[in-house]
Amino acid sequence: MSASSSQGSLQRLGQSVARWSERWVPSPFIFAIGLTLIAYVAALAFTSDGPLANIVNWYDGFWTLLEFAMQMVLILVTGYAVADSEQVSGLLDRIASIPDTGSQAAALVAAVAMGAGYFHWGVGLIVGAIFAVFVARAGRERGKTFHYPLLCAAGYTSQVIWHVGPSTSAGLLSATEGHVFEDVIGVVPLSESAFTLYAFGLAVMVFLTVVPLMYYLAPEPDHAVGIEEYAPELLDGPDTEPRSDGGETVARTPSERLNESRLIAYLVGTGMFVYVLQHFATAGLGEALDLNVFNFAFIAAGLFLYGTPTAYMGAIRNATESSAGIILQFPFYAGILGIISNSGLSDLIAAFLLDVATPATFPVVAWLLGGVMNIFVPSGGGEWGIIGGIVGGTAVELGVEPGQAIIAYGAGDMWTNMFQPFWAIPLLGITRMDARDILGYTLIVMVALAPVIAVGLYFLPY
Repeated sequence: MSASSSQGSLQRLGQSVARWSERWVPSPFIFAIGLTLIAYVAALAFTSDGPLANIVNWYDGFWTLLEFAMQMVLILVTGYAVADSEQVSGLLDRIASIPDTGSQAAALVAAVAMGAGYFHWGVGLIVGAIFAVFVARAGRERGKTFHYPLLCAAGYTSQVIWHVGPSTSAGLLSATEGHVFEDVIGVVPLSESAFTLYAFGLAVMVFLTVVPLMYYLAPEPDHAVGIEEYAPELLDGPDTEPRSDGGETVARTPSERLNESRLIAYLVGTGMFVYVLQHFATAGLGEALDLNVFNFAFIAAGLFLYGTPTAYMGAIRNATESSAGIILQFPFYAGILGIISNSGLSDLIAAFLLDVATPATFPVVAWLLGGVMNIFVPSGGGEWGIIGGIVGGTAVELGVEPGQAIIAYGAGDMWTNMFQPFWAIPLLGITRMDARDILGYTLIVMVALAPVIAVGLYFLPY
């Protein structure tokens, strides 16, 4: 089969699945409610807890992830502020005019999104969204129509690589002293999880699969639907330009001078960076990086990028809107966590999959388990809170290194992000799209990656 025939087949498949998605996929919030009902019914069917007990399980879980939810909100909004800064978005705008065809445009958006997402899932998510808009707009200005839903789906592919990179929530949590499973797996530094050739090899395999796939999924120009049909309000770019809530102004009063003081921003940012560098110098990058240090460093970076307290506060204020889905829906997913965990359903799911594991097949089994759990609890750290002890304990029993188990689980968590729309909420807000507009394409990505990840987990050396 020729390359053009292969591309034509993938184009037709992509359009067919996209049409199905547009018709049947609900909003992310309805998705969360539906999954709550599924978890509730499954707990009734397979555990001894009754209807009232599972409502209690749901409530007991509802508030259990508030600390972690705040950490996730901070990752998102501080990452958003960095991505939306004049320096970063200006660079994205300059390279947005590179692609000449829809295929090149989709591949470039995926490459940029995954490159950023590997290092920071929040930055990758926002960079992917902003860059999709910039590329679509740059194409239209040159008389070209790039298929906008595919560009937005390509922007979301940042979420299919992040959990084997430095912002891995399961890895960062496991690297934090006093974490809940320390007595099972100990403290596992990133040098044994994300900073291994095993994890990096998986990231490369994912990247080299998704970028060509996006290229071949692009429809012909006469079947492409541009940004003007989906989000005409973005053509002038008011909501994707760097925003600083006024920037530096002429300060007349002492309070205004404080608000607009570069000295304050740089002093605080310098102090924060000094701590981070000292922390890394003392413990090493792979040993010292955890969620709190990660967020601390990005707040410092934001202060330097925006230059004044007022400008940075404005950027955070603008970014906060993108976290609305996390704020509302995280408790619902924590409630699902409560049902699954407190009823014993998680033990049944884990036992079913882990009973078939051997030392050689364990990474593949942990990947599948992580993928299933991510559909019901789309939080890498939240899921790890449910099954981390089971996965880690089984790994230790089988003689598998905990760091390898963390990466295998993380691969599953990020893999089914292409089906679970929760983390697409900020991207959808920026691009003015609905989940149903992009999930047809991301489902194809998920299916295509299944054999790639399985092969990588089984054959790559740890």
